Amino acid sequence: MKRLALLAATAALVLPAALPASSAAQTTAPAPSDTPTFSAAAVRAHVEFLADDLLKGRDTGSEGHEIAARYVASQFDGLGLKPAGDNGSWLQRIGFQKTERAKTPGTLTVTGPAGTKSFTHAGDVLIGMNAAEPKLDVSAPLVFVGYGLETARLGLNDYAGLDVKGKIVVTLRGYPKGLPSEEGAHLSATKGKIAEAHGAIGMLSIGTLQSMKARPWNRMVQFADEPDFTWVSPEGVPFDAAPGIRVGASLDDAAAQAVFAGAPTSIAAIRKIADKAGGKPKGFALKSTAQIQVESVSERVTSPNVVAILPGSDPKLRQEYVVLSAHLDHIGISPAKPGDPADKDRINNGALDNGAGIATMLEVARAMAQSPNKPRRSIVFLASTGEEKGLLGADYYARHPTVPGKQIVGNVDLDMPLLLYPFTDVIAFGADHSTLGPIVAKAVAPMGIKLAADPMPQETIFVRSDHYMFVKQGVPAVFLATGYANGGEKAWGEFLSGAYHHPGDDMTQKIDWDAGARFAEANYRIARVMTDSDTPPQWYKADFFGDLFAPEAAKAPKQ
Repeated sequence: MKRLALLAATAALVLPAALPASSAAQTTAPAPSDTPTFSAAAVRAHVEFLADDLLKGRDTGSEGHEIAARYVASQFDGLGLKPAGDNGSWLQRIGFQKTERAKTPGTLTVTGPAGTKSFTHAGDVLIGMNAAEPKLDVSAPLVFVGYGLETARLGLNDYAGLDVKGKIVVTLRGYPKGLPSEEGAHLSATKGKIAEAHGAIGMLSIGTLQSMKARPWNRMVQFADEPDFTWVSPEGVPFDAAPGIRVGASLDDAAAQAVFAGAPTSIAAIRKIADKAGGKPKGFALKSTAQIQVESVSERVTSPNVVAILPGSDPKLRQEYVVLSAHLDHIGISPAKPGDPADKDRINNGALDNGAGIATMLEVARAMAQSPNKPRRSIVFLASTGEEKGLLGADYYARHPTVPGKQIVGNVDLDMPLLLYPFTDVIAFGADHSTLGPIVAKAVAPMGIKLAADPMPQETIFVRSDHYMFVKQGVPAVFLATGYANGGEKAWGEFLSGAYHHPGDDMTQKIDWDAGARFAEANYRIARVMTDSDTPPQWYKADFFGDLFAPEAAKAPKQ
């Protein structure tokens, strides 16, 4: 899953008849004979192959990922699904632009009342790259813009009265305390576009007390030298959400103090304001300027999504599509560190992240394909690439779908189900925004599973999993995860601080394969309700995301 993002999966339920049109969320438990049997051994077998050292961590653009893609395609083929990639194939081939740092480290030089101070990348600053400008050298005045957010709906207007045209804005990380976490996470992810719209040419980010606790600087530095990726359009144009923002960097305390030298309000006072509920530090022009210099080199690589369709059985509803997604890529092989023994394991196998998600999807696909009662709507099975590089494969598919985009009615994403304990609850990130919330809750209830609220809003999981790419195209979507009950909180804490994005995420873990079969059943039940209901999933009336991304879509009253 994308850097410290989390979990996921999807589900469904075989219904003897369509759900009543009055509510897409209404459902009843199926008779025992209606529910297929799910195989712990099959889940294990899929993960064993995908997490084998032979695949070398399934990095985007690698031979190991290509092998994994052919494996998933062969499984789809064996189930009798229809290929839905390019030109009648199973693969949707995506071009990526990969950008890496040149040998000379990037620098940030701040000039102000305290004199001139220079900071080197991966020390007190993390400097972003710009593939469009491989030799970047930009100087501009600085303006503090608070959190750098703007939306009348939530009463945010951090740029009010500020002139940032041609300047570099300085923002706080995150969003004000008390703002709904998923709306706040979305707005935080769009700060570059907001800054660009006001004419800024660069953006510096500074931590709050809350963000620094959730993501300490030393943890951010661990990923300082990883390549940047973006997808390339069929016309050959690399995607950039905010091309006008030429430079960017994150600052630790020493660099932040230099930036705020001589300012009317200190960074310490600003952080104190931001740490209060509803705290919104006001912006002002700073007395310093910044020069950012960084060199990079770029190349083009390719990597495929794997896409299959199970056609629906209803003559009318088969023209609508439910997408069940899981990312196939992982992070490859960690670079050797000085002093490492020659035989040190550096392969990040990604057994749970996300071999387990792909295995779950394949088990759901098998159950769907073999059911005597075929789903009414068509279902797309998407094994995406580039998730670890920024949700790129899912973003590309959501923008370039191989089925009519306006006919995709819902998505459930499966990412890193933590199959280390007998889970009794699930979390559906995004469930509060559409009828998918009650659909999930009622679909899994017959299994004795409860739907729990987001226990980690500070991690902004909503914008860090593939389902968010479908949300941005107006599709109701959720990301399903095993919950915190029955030992889950401890298991998640230990995994995220240990095996996550580490060679330890392999088959030596004490994986509960029965939990894998149970998670596949839960996802089958959820997906089955989505495919068989008379009414597809709908955004709630007056919902932030529904109004923003699907203003013309039919809306449901919130239950």
